[in-house]
Amino acid sequence: MHEVIEFEKVSFRYPDEEKWILEGLSFTVLRGERIVITGPSGCGKTTLLYLCNRLYPDNCDGILSGSIKLFGKESLSFIPGEINHRIATVFQDPDAQFCMQTVEEELAFTLENLHTKRDEMEKRISDVLTLTDLTEFRHAIIQKLSGGQKQRIATACALIMEPEVLLLDEPLSHLDPFTAKKYVEWLDNLQQKRTMTIIAIEHRLDLWEDFFERNIPLHNGKVTSKLEKRTSSTQENNSLVVSKVQAMPFLKETTFTLNHGEVTVLAGPNGSGKSTLLKALCQLIPTTGTVVPLNLGYVPQSPEFLFLTQNVLDEVSFGGGNSSMEMMTRLQLLPIADSHPFSVSHGQKRRVAIAAMLCDGREIILMDEPTSGQDSAALFELFHLIDERAREGTTFLIVTHDMEFAHYLADSVLLMKDGQLTGKFNAEAVWEDRQLLMDHHLLRPKGVIGHEECFA
Repeated sequence: MHEVIEFEKVSFRYPDEEKWILEGLSFTVLRGERIVITGPSGCGKTTLLYLCNRLYPDNCDGILSGSIKLFGKESLSFIPGEINHRIATVFQDPDAQFCMQTVEEELAFTLENLHTKRDEMEKRISDVLTLTDLTEFRHAIIQKLSGGQKQRIATACALIMEPEVLLLDEPLSHLDPFTAKKYVEWLDNLQQKRTMTIIAIEHRLDLWEDFFERNIPLHNGKVTSKLEKRTSSTQENNSLVVSKVQAMPFLKETTFTLNHGEVTVLAGPNGSGKSTLLKALCQLIPTTGTVVPLNLGYVPQSPEFLFLTQNVLDEVSFGGGNSSMEMMTRLQLLPIADSHPFSVSHGQKRRVAIAAMLCDGREIILMDEPTSGQDSAALFELFHLIDERAREGTTFLIVTHDMEFAHYLADSVLLMKDGQLTGKFNAEAVWEDRQLLMDHHLLRPKGVIGHEECFA
C-alpha cells in the first residue's frame, strides 16, 4: 500500500470569516484503507472532503495553507476536473449532483464526461445498475424517487467512473435501517473486490459495525447525557384529521388522526411514500381528500427550500416568534448567526429550518428526517425541544430512519409500504413485533433489546 491522500499542516477558512474551519490538520490515507471522519455538526467534515476531491479551494475562493498531496502530487497541480474520476464523491444532498432527468441519462452523462466510447457505455451502465441493485430504476425520473433511492443512484454514478477513492458524505442518512445495513454489506464486498479506498463522514456508526479501520476525529464535541424514554404527552382531543388523502399515481388513499400533544413517527422502507405523504398533507402536490387544519408547519428533507433571508438569525426570526434567541442557543446556532443560511453545513441548515418552524408557533409540525447530519449534542437538544412543545399541546409527525431516536421519542408510529399506510400503532407494540419490523425494513432499537438485531 502507498499514500493516496496526504495532509500536512493544512488550514482552511472562507474569505469572509476570520476563524479557521480546519487548522493545522495532518494525516495520511493509504490505498485500500477504510476511514471514517467524525465530529460535531459544523466542525468542517464536509469541508475536509471537498479538499480531498479538489472542489475546494477553487470553487469557493477559500484561503488554504499547508500541503495537500493526492496520489503523490500536490493537489493544486491538477487541472480542474482532472482528479474527479480517480476520487469520486457521493454528496450529502444527492440532488446537488444530478444533471439529467432519468437514471440512465445521468449515468450516460457521467461516462460522456469521461470520453467513454459509445459501444462501451451500454455494458458499463448495465453492470453498475446490476451491482447497485438499481436495474428496475434505469428509466425512472430521478426527481420522482425517494431520498434513499436518490442516494443509491448517486453512489452508482460515482462507481461507474471506476474510482480509486470513494468519498461518502453521510451515505446512510436517508436510508431505512434495513437498506442501510445492506448498503454497508454491499460496500464491504465492493471494496474488497476493487481494493478501493473509502473515506466516509458519519455521525451514527452503529450500522457500520466494524467496517472502518480508522477514525479521524475533527473535534471531540460535548459530552451529553443519554436520551431516556419520554412519557406520553398525548391528549384526548383531535389535532390533525386526515381523510381519504390521495396523490396519484403513487400515494394511495390515506386516513388517520393525531391528537394534541402526540408525537408520531412515520416510518417505512425507502420509496414507500413517507415524504410524499408529508407534501400531500401540506398541499404541496396535487391531492384529493381532506386535511384539517390546513395551516401546518413543515420542515422538508432539503431545508434550504424554506430559506428567505440573508443570515441565520433573520431566518430563525422570520416567522415573528419571540423565542428566536432561545432556539439559536439551544440548537447551537449562535456561532453562525451572521452566516448566510446557504453557506452553513447540512446539519446546521436542518437546525436552522427546525428553529424557524418552532419559533413560528404552529400547532402541528411535520418534519422530514430532522436527525440527518446531527451530532449527539444536537439530537439531545432536539429531543427535549420536541418533548417540551408536545407537552404544551403541539402535535408532531416526524419521518425518520433513526429507530433509536424514534424509540425514545414516539408516542405512536405510522407505518407505510408501497405508497400505502399500513396502519397506526402504539410505539412500544411496533418495537416488539418482529414481523412488522421486517415487513417495513426496520430494525429494533437497541434500547429495547440490547444489542440483538431483528435481522439475522
